[in-house]
Amino acid sequence: MIKRIAVMTTGGDASGMNSAIRAVVRTAIASGVEVMGIIEGLHGLLHNQFIPMDMASVGGIINRGGTILQTVRSKDFYKKEVRKIAYDYLLDRKIDGLISIGGDGSRRGLNVITRETGIPSCFIPASIDNDVYGTDYTIGFDSAVNVGLDAIDKIRDTAASHHRIFIVEVMGREHGFLALEVGLTGGAELILIPEFKKDLKISSIAAVLNSGMRRGKNSSIIVMAEGVGHSAALAEKIEKTTGFETRYTVLGYIQRGGAPTSFSRKLGLTFGYEAVKCLLKLKRKRSMMVGMRCNEVVVMEMKSVIGKERGIDAAAYNMNKVFSL
Repeated sequence: MIKRIAVMTTGGDASGMNSAIRAVVRTAIASGVEVMGIIEGLHGLLHNQFIPMDMASVGGIINRGGTILQTVRSKDFYKKEVRKIAYDYLLDRKIDGLISIGGDGSRRGLNVITRETGIPSCFIPASIDNDVYGTDYTIGFDSAVNVGLDAIDKIRDTAASHHRIFIVEVMGREHGFLALEVGLTGGAELILIPEFKKDLKISSIAAVLNSGMRRGKNSSIIVMAEGVGHSAALAEKIEKTTGFETRYTVLGYIQRGGAPTSFSRKLGLTFGYEAVKCLLKLKRKRSMMVGMRCNEVVVMEMKSVIGKERGIDAAAYNMNKVFSL
């Protein structure tokens, strides 16, 4: 029987994590289970940074971005001899259930802990990249998209006023989920993401821009994922190739912060609640994940999703090509 659980946030922060923490703590306490928070994620686990959490400790955090538990990436955790130290801390604290809130790397780390210690666990997907296999949405994705949309809406005014091409670079080193959503809903003429390399050639980009100008457009917006390259270099190539004045904006880490949207908050609350309910039913050596598919909350075995990669929505990408004609 699970009597005390620990919760941590790992990897990059995402708006809505605090909603999930709040839900985990309050659901656990309402179920008669004690809760410990692990400060700074896996790094904190290696350094015995546990704090007791009660109802009051999560008051007034639902509207805050980031994570009150903080998160620090830890390379040391992937050394087996170092992990044994962390496991002793879990034993000393009498932790018999774990919940981790984070991205794909965090999921793998949690799975390792359960496999090596037998402590049951449940994973809550939270990432502005929305690249976690097994769920349609991750906590923080919607918030990051809305930051990007706000920037595009403002930049479009300037682009039209000065007859310029504007490149808006958003986060996404390996995947273009964020860029695709921002570009599609922001009305971008071009979306450049790692998954569609054939459209990244300067000749292809110039052809789309030239076609738009011939139809009477006096400005265009390009949304690109950071994994595609450097927006400054691309702006220089576009200006040299087309003769159109081109500027760029790198949104960077402002996409991570700020108050979470209603959807990110509700996702955090729902996932946190379901993760605790799931965890309290688990036996040793079992690791699960909560997610959302087709607008329904689902719970799945971690082993069924570990090592799998979520595919980009090619239909949405092609749809934007039609809209930008």
